[in-house]
Amino acid sequence: MSDGSNTLWVLPALAARRVDDDAIVLTHKFVDGIRQYQEHWPGQVAVGMYPADRESGNLGETTIPICDLPFRFEWLDEDPSSVVENVSGARLVLASLVDQHLHLAEALAGHSVPLIFVSEYTLQTRKQIIRSETSNPLLRMRRSHWTAQLEKRVEAAVPMATGIQCNGTPTYDAYRDVNENPLLYFDTRVSAADVATDEAIEARAVTVSSGEPLRLAYSGRLIAMKGVDHLPRVASMLRDADVPFTMKICGAGALEDALQAQIDRDNLGDVVELMGELDFRSELLPYVRDNVDLFVCCHRQGDPSCSYMETMACGTPIIGYMNEAFEGIVRTTGVGWAVPIDRPDAMAERIARLHEDRSALISMATQSRDIAARHTFESTMKDRVEHMKMCAGMRAHRAAS
Repeated sequence: MSDGSNTLWVLPALAARRVDDDAIVLTHKFVDGIRQYQEHWPGQVAVGMYPADRESGNLGETTIPICDLPFRFEWLDEDPSSVVENVSGARLVLASLVDQHLHLAEALAGHSVPLIFVSEYTLQTRKQIIRSETSNPLLRMRRSHWTAQLEKRVEAAVPMATGIQCNGTPTYDAYRDVNENPLLYFDTRVSAADVATDEAIEARAVTVSSGEPLRLAYSGRLIAMKGVDHLPRVASMLRDADVPFTMKICGAGALEDALQAQIDRDNLGDVVELMGELDFRSELLPYVRDNVDLFVCCHRQGDPSCSYMETMACGTPIIGYMNEAFEGIVRTTGVGWAVPIDRPDAMAERIARLHEDRSALISMATQSRDIAARHTFESTMKDRVEHMKMCAGMRAHRAAS
């Protein structure tokens, strides 16, 4: 049974890299998110994480002394019963919907501790990620079988949880009818103060309408599941179609060297540039807001990337592959342009049409900004915590408009 405290336990999917007994590697985004929980949750916030056995490749990581973390932190043991014992006195447990947390649904029900799962990937998206990252056919088949079996356990666990918070429409559509308290949200790091102003959008509109080369960009991890290998192909097709453009690729990752080699091989160096990893708030946001006319997103799977809402908040329209996550955004908001997955030719053809229709880019910029302004970091976190309070029996939840 709960000990009556108001402790919120957060169990993320993210593993943490232990530098030594006194320091840990985490992303700025994660730490900022926990700070927001603390701002709105009426009690202590505790975080439990498993130690990582390798580097994550996530952008924005930093080394932090554990004593300087702005929240209570504990390492989790691999023993499931030990994890249950750790959190059994909580007022609420917020756990990512991943393999190592599924046992909590039944266990915490026995302790009368409310549990909310946080979901991101559907079975389809997990299989797409496996296909994009696994070249060995036997290994790909084994991993696909394992994730199909995992989905059966997920489908059994979700109805037992008190609530579920779905990052993006794919898992919301999949699980909203099997859990009593579903919540849809869109992940973002953009604060209200960072949302593009009318003046910023109008300044970009002047450049767009002048007929200058289209300023294309992508930002994110440079890895296979993000489809970044298609960006030079899109660029080559645009050049062949005589579309004037530049393309900036911002980020870092395993494919960085391969991308540069591809750019060099196809003689794209005059129009395509790797910018490296930019600081999110001081460099990337201003750059996308002031220097990008269209964000090109070749994600070949439906992970609910925060890039979507963050780019829209800059007043920058998106053209992307029609994966589950982006299709859901286009369907529910009416903003952006979606083309078939793994079709760089369709991407280039649609960009060429937008080059001829600059007014569409200008109007979509304002529409994108207006949607993102309703889903800022602060408003999203506040609505999620209100949902958490409701699931913990602390107040009625009022969904954000």
